Amino acid sequence: MLKVINGTMFVNMMHGAAKNLEANRATIDALNVFPVPDGDTGTNMSLTMQSAIKELGVVKNNTMNDFASAVSKGALKGARGNSGVILSQILKGLCGVIKSVNEVDVKTFIKALKAATETAYKAVSKPKEGTILTVCRAISDAAAKCRKREFEEFFEDFLEAGQVALDNTPELLPVLKKAGVVDAGGMGLLCVYRGMLKVIKGEKVEGEETIEPTVKSSSAGKDAIPPEHAEIFNLGRIEFGYCTEFFIINLKKKTTLADIDKLREYLMMIGDSVICIGDLEFVKVHVHTNTPGQALTKALQLGELDKVKIENMLEQNRELKKKYEAEKKPMGMLAICSGKGMSAIFKDLSVDKVIEGGQTMNPSAKDIADAAMSVNADNVFVFPNNKNIILAAEQAKELIENKKIYVVPTKNIPQGFSAALEFNEDETPDQNMLNMLHSIDNVTVGQVTYAVRNTKLGKFSLREGDIIGLDNKKILAKGKNVDDVTLKLVDSIKDESHECINLYYGSDVSEEDAQSLCEKVQEAYPECDVELYNGGQPIYYYIVSLE
Repeated sequence: MLKVINGTMFVNMMHGAAKNLEANRATIDALNVFPVPDGDTGTNMSLTMQSAIKELGVVKNNTMNDFASAVSKGALKGARGNSGVILSQILKGLCGVIKSVNEVDVKTFIKALKAATETAYKAVSKPKEGTILTVCRAISDAAAKCRKREFEEFFEDFLEAGQVALDNTPELLPVLKKAGVVDAGGMGLLCVYRGMLKVIKGEKVEGEETIEPTVKSSSAGKDAIPPEHAEIFNLGRIEFGYCTEFFIINLKKKTTLADIDKLREYLMMIGDSVICIGDLEFVKVHVHTNTPGQALTKALQLGELDKVKIENMLEQNRELKKKYEAEKKPMGMLAICSGKGMSAIFKDLSVDKVIEGGQTMNPSAKDIADAAMSVNADNVFVFPNNKNIILAAEQAKELIENKKIYVVPTKNIPQGFSAALEFNEDETPDQNMLNMLHSIDNVTVGQVTYAVRNTKLGKFSLREGDIIGLDNKKILAKGKNVDDVTLKLVDSIKDESHECINLYYGSDVSEEDAQSLCEKVQEAYPECDVELYNGGQPIYYYIVSLE
């Protein structure tokens, strides 16, 4: 059980953090929602971390002070984008405490985590919650309350708190909630600490760790819409047009730390998104301003400038909008469903976006409106796939501008599949709507679930726990066995016109049991094609579709 971290272990933990961050880089990049980014969050954080590792490689004296100083200096050198800079400051605060001792115990690491949070918050002129800062603070707060004195349990405790904070970031930052993602920087920070934990536990850090982003929706199909498109026209006017970054090196002898503070204050007067950090060896500067020349001139009073980069964000935004317009389609589709299998089928049918919804988690009108707005099309067909969601979908029309919404009144998922199959990009929106309406009339659907209370409906006296089969209007079968009730239901809703029977089994049914039922249905109806699909839906053991 590890109770003390020495220099060698510290170096190994940094390598583990870098490897784990790189392994998850693409996952983190996919969470980026901003239209004019400084870069991809995962890539920026990974490159920042790898710069710290590179600096470790040239350390001459194997002391904790040298190792920690190298990590801090290397991260600052390699910091890219806001996420990379904030990560570098987290590492600076962490290492500032660690370098003062030869061996680190849990008590010292708690102080280091607190310093990491304080340093990160100070680095940003206007800290925003719902970001990596929130996750960082949650970690240090949890660590301060932890009474464990062994590193493995200590890390597991504060990482659990960090994950809770990450999952909550969409509630704190509306842009995340609209895009249906968690904060990318926060996820990156958790990857850093998870990499350290792997090393502490003696595990080899390799491959991609299974980290599922918290999402409310997913894009699909060959014309999937990047998440930033949902926000591209909703960010308002860009006040400061030039992203300006540079290092100040070879600082003049008369330069003091107070001068660096004064430079930061000046930059805040001429712009925003200010980061001005460093020491008397070198300073990293980032500012969004309309007068980059003034920022450079002021910085020259402190020392020489290196690696100057000025990007025109106005032009970047224009290019993004141009790309958005070029990729815009006349028509797109949005489906609401529950179950990974059902979602996958909609994606195979080229539905652009699928959002979670169902019998127990109906999305609001705003949820539907936000999802529809993220579909890059002038006309969007919405499949509610539940009678209790149709009204909310209709209400969502009032919340949407600059596109037309067609709510196809699908009352169940098979009707949604049928409607999506009718989509024809060569037809007009109105003709597609008409074809979809006709298609859902040709689908007969039944569902198998269970009774939640004692009652009497029609000819059936039900007791809590009874298996029941129903269509959209009434209960048609009941019993104690799922297979028996499903067979009775199929018999009740089938007529001579039906040639195909589709069975979608839910999350509470095993593949083996589902295959067994499929064979029974095929035996009972040899004249029909019987198909089995893993719907993964909750509550309903089977959803049956006849066509």
